[in-house]
Amino acid sequence: MSENTDPLPDWAPLVHGLRTRFRTRDFAAGLELVTAFAAEAEAANHHPDLTLRYGTVDVLLYSHDAGGVTDRDRRLAARFSEIAREREVSANPGESSVVELGLDTADAARIAPFWSAVLGAEIQEDDGDLEIRAHGADAILWFQHTEPHETPRQRFHLDVWVDPREARGRIEAAVAAGGRLVSAEHAPSFWVLADPDGNHACICTATGRS
Repeated sequence: MSENTDPLPDWAPLVHGLRTRFRTRDFAAGLELVTAFAAEAEAANHHPDLTLRYGTVDVLLYSHDAGGVTDRDRRLAARFSEIAREREVSANPGESSVVELGLDTADAARIAPFWSAVLGAEIQEDDGDLEIRAHGADAILWFQHTEPHETPRQRFHLDVWVDPREARGRIEAAVAAGGRLVSAEHAPSFWVLADPDGNHACICTATGRS
């Protein structure tokens, strides 16, 4: 049996960040965990996104100034895992996912202001592409370039970002539910799937991306 050499097994590398979900016994335990995380983050002068719900604490680590994951994030992730283990709280990175909505267009600059106004969010540039973001690392809507064409039946598609360890299971479940695999050309970065009506969605991972 090969030894697991993943330095951060509690964390899923998803778009623009490291994410995980900690399963707590109840709300009070979750609040105590968040308080401990906050103290550690304050000491490190590096502040994650923390989402407290009954029974769960979701964490996103992301360096806004660098536009991605840095050693600061990795160090804090490792420390958060230690804090959780001390409290016998389990991490469930496979439950973390990010859903982005993509819109095909030949002219993102022309339509982005409309979507910015409708969604009440900012237009931001990411590696030359335009996105609509409310805050932090997650895009509400991003624009995929296409050549000018007649209006197709589908212009939106879902990008579902998952832990790379979960991608194959998601794909197999989708196919078992009546879908089909359209393309694995860019795997393991992403796979293109289609539902029974032909509507596309992509299962995406951070693997193989610069």
